[in-house]
Amino acid sequence: MNNSDAQLNFNSSNIIIFAYKKRKPLLIITSIAIIVSIIVSYTITPRYESSVILFPTSSSSISQDLLRDNVSSKDILKFGEEEEVEQLLQVLHSDEIKNTIIKKYNLFQHYNIDTASAYPLTKLNKEFNKNFSFSPTKFMSIEIKVLDTDPKLAADMANDVASLIDTTMNNMQRERAFKALKIVEKQYFSLKNQIQILEDSLQGMRKYGVLEYEKQSEVISDGYAQAIIADNTKAANKLKQQLDILAKYGGPFVSITNYLEFEKKQLSSLKERYAEAQVDAYQNLPHKFIVNNAQIAEKKSFPVRWLIVTISTISTFILTLLLLLIVDNFKKTEIFKDI
Repeated sequence: MNNSDAQLNFNSSNIIIFAYKKRKPLLIITSIAIIVSIIVSYTITPRYESSVILFPTSSSSISQDLLRDNVSSKDILKFGEEEEVEQLLQVLHSDEIKNTIIKKYNLFQHYNIDTASAYPLTKLNKEFNKNFSFSPTKFMSIEIKVLDTDPKLAADMANDVASLIDTTMNNMQRERAFKALKIVEKQYFSLKNQIQILEDSLQGMRKYGVLEYEKQSEVISDGYAQAIIADNTKAANKLKQQLDILAKYGGPFVSITNYLEFEKKQLSSLKERYAEAQVDAYQNLPHKFIVNNAQIAEKKSFPVRWLIVTISTISTFILTLLLLLIVDNFKKTEIFKDI
């Protein structure tokens, strides 16, 4: 039993000696693997890689940055942080960008996918995910990579994906911003009309001579008292009429004047919000800072033939050596000898 254990116990020197003894089959099989791997590497269609490097912008409100004196708001010229990077990655994986690229470059035909075959969309998505990648870098930027058999097409698609970021994000934000604009716009013009009605009411009272209730009331009351003291009946009657008008319209005049002042302050605030909503709804600012645009690759990125040949050769050599060791060990065991 000890003999058998000793025979099965190989150290590194034993393996080298064993490999030397079995050099012929090892060399033959390894040589075949080299030839086959070279042939296979040349049958693989080469693919070219193009990439775009970009930074997201900050996600602050454009209207607040431009129209408000807000110290705490983010600068629209600042690069985005981790939150903006994650948001932009989600947008890059959106169906809108994917479907636009698929339609523009007719990727069904380009990837030789028959639309009448089983699961064409699944096959297309698999190819798309294999050839398009979006990943964050350690510098908080985003890298868009596109692989394709046509180097120009790879560069064009990478640049188009980057350009679609602005369109996609603006469309999403604009849909919400337009709804907000309609709400604020309705409130603004409703309040404006209400103010006009109040001003018309005051204008009607002014026709009766009601201009400044408190001052008029004080002056007319003083004059009326003096007219009575002076026994000036005509002047007293005239002033009495004015006091009656003030008594009739004075209260509403004061109430409407105060309410109008309040409403005008509200209108001023609402006008500011209306201007902000217009900026948010119609703005078309970019959501990215492009560092590098995609260029047409001069060299293929895949396959790396030397790597394929090296890995295939080493793997074949190790596997062959292991198989030879197993066979040799079986031959040396008592069980094998008995057979």
